[in-house]
Amino acid sequence: MKTLQNKKVAVIGGGPAGLMAAEVLIEAGVAVDLYDAMPSVGRKFLLAGKGGLNLTHAEGADRFAERYGARRAQIEGLLRDFGAPELRAWAQGLGIATFVGTSGRVFPQDMKAAPLLRAWLQRLRHPAHGGPGVALHMRHRWRGWAEDGASLRFETPQGEAQVQADAVVLALGGGSWARLGSNGAWVPLLAARGVAVSALLPANCGFDVVAQRALPPGGEALPVQAVPAAAGWSEHFAARHAGQPFKTVAISCTDSQGRVFERKGEFVATATGVEGSLIYAASALLRDEIIRSGHATLHLDLLPDIAPDRVLAEVRHPRGSRSLSSHLKSRLGIEGIKAAILHELLSREDMHDAHKLASAIKSLPLRLVAARPLDEAISSAGGVLFEVLTPDLMCEALPGVFCAGEMLDWEAPTGGYLLTACFASGLRAGQGVLRWLAGR
Repeated sequence: MKTLQNKKVAVIGGGPAGLMAAEVLIEAGVAVDLYDAMPSVGRKFLLAGKGGLNLTHAEGADRFAERYGARRAQIEGLLRDFGAPELRAWAQGLGIATFVGTSGRVFPQDMKAAPLLRAWLQRLRHPAHGGPGVALHMRHRWRGWAEDGASLRFETPQGEAQVQADAVVLALGGGSWARLGSNGAWVPLLAARGVAVSALLPANCGFDVVAQRALPPGGEALPVQAVPAAAGWSEHFAARHAGQPFKTVAISCTDSQGRVFERKGEFVATATGVEGSLIYAASALLRDEIIRSGHATLHLDLLPDIAPDRVLAEVRHPRGSRSLSSHLKSRLGIEGIKAAILHELLSREDMHDAHKLASAIKSLPLRLVAARPLDEAISSAGGVLFEVLTPDLMCEALPGVFCAGEMLDWEAPTGGYLLTACFASGLRAGQGVLRWLAGR
């Protein structure tokens, strides 16, 4: 549209959401200045691809949308425009072929994030239509608005700079990994302008445990006041097993609202608790229950592929002169960290009670008392409420200011869901800017 060619938009934040909004805008001929506090864009995106960039997931649309929990309705609307198939096609357009792994996760053929980001930045700087590309302004940290209420303030190496724009896209990330630029400093800036923001909380995070032998296997949790002040494993367990994985296990938990989580997978013991993919998948339920009740209990099935009756039979099988450790290893394959956690959480008497030991093997309660700090989390929950945004993600209290990405109030498990929604929200915000500018 000819009327848009004289417009200038400021995009603040150089992650996937901000870059996608910028791409939509320059394709329409709008001048875009992109600002980021870091020396280069896509810092967290590159970190996400360090062990293989999980771009999206190949499961069906309905199951995919379920991953966004309480915000399914809002995110599903964005995914209709730009879901997993569109994201894969977009990557192919950059010359990056993708494949579906055995778990359904989608990766670039070379598994790396850097080639995709390089190709994307090349297209953003030099769009196919031959017009001006995105102008990148690095080391520009957004500090809100100037006294006139319109100009944007930035802290730069050369001092404060003020910028005016016809519209603004904020894609500032959540509150995790502050060293990569997402520090949540934008929360009070928006709140001061009347934009409702839900508190930022850790998501896809680890948890601290209380290694409490008084908690009976499969039994009731202790009252909160009975929990020792110091969280974490015993010194003996932490020294020998921190960093080791629990493989082929299952966890289950039911919160005080009746919500249930059950899944098989893997996780890792840390010096003070647990983390890893299986824990991350349950983190929203566990975190919210700790906030409500002061603790959460998950039950660990060390042998999910073996029925309880068989476990009991094998535990009760005569062991002769063999030690209990040798007996559990030979009859059930329990050794290493799986054997260690039984000794950590059961008394000596319970270890030698066949019924209690078998019950613990199939349902060992882990008492979680705190989520790990927000800055350690893979992502964050909370952010700008959808209820104060238009369907185009514009702040109702700030006409012309749009929000996208992880700074919105949603969360999702790892597995490509985080990235997909960030891309989709960036596209929606960019399209919203075009509609808003065209209608003025």
